[in-house]
Amino acid sequence: MNPKAPKLYEVFIVLAIFLTMMSVSVAIFDIPFQIPLFASWFIMIGLGLKLGHTYLNLQQSIITGISKGLEATLILFTVGALIGTWIAGGIVPSLIYYGLEIIHPSIFLVVAMILLSITSLTTGTSFGAVGTSGIAMMAVGASFGIPLPLVAGAVISGAYVGDKLSPLSDTTVMTASLTKVPVMEHVKGMLPVSVPAYIITAVLFTVVGFLYVGGNPDLSQAEAAASDLINTFNIQWYMLIPLGIVIILLAMDKPSIPVIAFGALLGIIWAAAFQGMDLVAAITTSYSGFEISSESQFLNDLLNTGGIESMLGVIALILLALGLGGLLDELGILRAIADLFTGWVKDSTGKLTFSTVITAFFGNLFGSAAYVGVITGSKTTEQLYEDRNVDRRVLSRNSEGGGTVTVPMIPWTDAGVFMATTLGISTVSYLPFLWYNFIVVIITLLYGYMGWFFWDKDKDAKKEAAATKEEIE
Repeated sequence: MNPKAPKLYEVFIVLAIFLTMMSVSVAIFDIPFQIPLFASWFIMIGLGLKLGHTYLNLQQSIITGISKGLEATLILFTVGALIGTWIAGGIVPSLIYYGLEIIHPSIFLVVAMILLSITSLTTGTSFGAVGTSGIAMMAVGASFGIPLPLVAGAVISGAYVGDKLSPLSDTTVMTASLTKVPVMEHVKGMLPVSVPAYIITAVLFTVVGFLYVGGNPDLSQAEAAASDLINTFNIQWYMLIPLGIVIILLAMDKPSIPVIAFGALLGIIWAAAFQGMDLVAAITTSYSGFEISSESQFLNDLLNTGGIESMLGVIALILLALGLGGLLDELGILRAIADLFTGWVKDSTGKLTFSTVITAFFGNLFGSAAYVGVITGSKTTEQLYEDRNVDRRVLSRNSEGGGTVTVPMIPWTDAGVFMATTLGISTVSYLPFLWYNFIVVIITLLYGYMGWFFWDKDKDAKKEAAATKEEIE
């Protein structure tokens, strides 16, 4: 059988049904995102059967889609274990304590953003950065009385600096691979967007910090929190050794999964050796998370979290999202949307940029995972760049500008659910404060419409040839 391509009206009907299911299920009936996402499989399967696909073919497309993102689910297993054992081992409590002692409230937001950006750049994972340093910064911000959605905005903004720029990041490597650009060239190509976006975001968080906190902040809540921490945990400088080891190993380009798992093991050892915890109980925190019942409601709300168990909902969502992405790819739905841009783009660099950014965003919106967004943004528009002789570094930069940074903006994506679950703040609440992410999108589109940093493939090839000739002579 030769399956037919979907007609445009069929594409819009199934996507409208998908968005309606996701929005109504959550907003009206308070149903978890996983259920309407799973139901959307059958909407796509119904369309696939109408187009002439077989059940076996459609099932295989789901499996293929899931296989592309299995690494993310394994990372989440290890991150969940890491969070649980690092709280039990006093590592996260020590981070919070020293943050309360060192950071002044008026500069807290910008410091939180910088700390998360450094952590994510050196580790290559926004999930790992948010699950460790991010949790600590949320606690510090809460003790300073700063609105938690604003703190979450600073935390996630910083985390996505590394997720977008680090050569260790899976999305960075994946985008470079999909667009056939060397990883470091891809990173260099993103700097004209990322550097000004980072500076502007840092200035915004600095100004807001001074305006909101003022010159004489009330530190009573922070002092009480610090006292609760030091009375409950053994707070010492050497509690941060596991954090240093994990960052160094990831910075040495060691594989993420075994390194994070090793970090979780160190957390168990620290819990038993330095926090006086029973070894079996310490091991259990890797799955069930840490549990504390103290007189401090602050500690109870903050530290009763972590463990593989806390990640199971996010992992289920990622598997369902990747399966949906496989169906979308097999049915040619996102390709049909991309084909709309072929005649519209013509010779406009602005329209070319917009087509990549919007298809990457649609990939996140309908595929619910950064992997899907990066794939759709790069693969559905790459021929448009080839036809116009535009360097592939521009394609890779635009794919990340529409894919990687927009994924935590959508409540039902893997990142949206992870950030909301881990930080305890809904996506809708922190969305207005994702300043770095929004500014990256704006600058990416601005460069496109202005024609800035839009490199011509032939010009670069001629420069390289001329340089080689000079060296020979």
